[in-house]
Amino acid sequence: MPLSVTIVTYLSSLVRYILHTVNDKTRDAICARVANLLRQERLKQKLSMTRLGERAGLSHQMISYVERKMRIPTLDTMLRITSALGLNLGELIVKADRAAQSDLK
Repeated sequence: MPLSVTIVTYLSSLVRYILHTVNDKTRDAICARVANLLRQERLKQKLSMTRLGERAGLSHQMISYVERKMRIPTLDTMLRITSALGLNLGELIVKADRAAQSDLK
């Protein structure tokens, strides 16, 4: 099995696990943290939404929707955005989960 398929399979499983084992409040907190982390990284890299969208093969509107928590992105969209930012999606989700858990305590 190609590495990219293995990675997508792993990430899909991770996302399903997190989203199905937590309550709505926790899930919303994790999603909000992911959106915030993506925005912070984009700004840190001094990228506009348009430029990030171009790198990711997405519209700047989609980047805006994700960052403003107006859309729940597909796994493909998340992989495109994190790849364009040079981030590891699995690590980003774990970081967001830890921060959300800390916020909810």
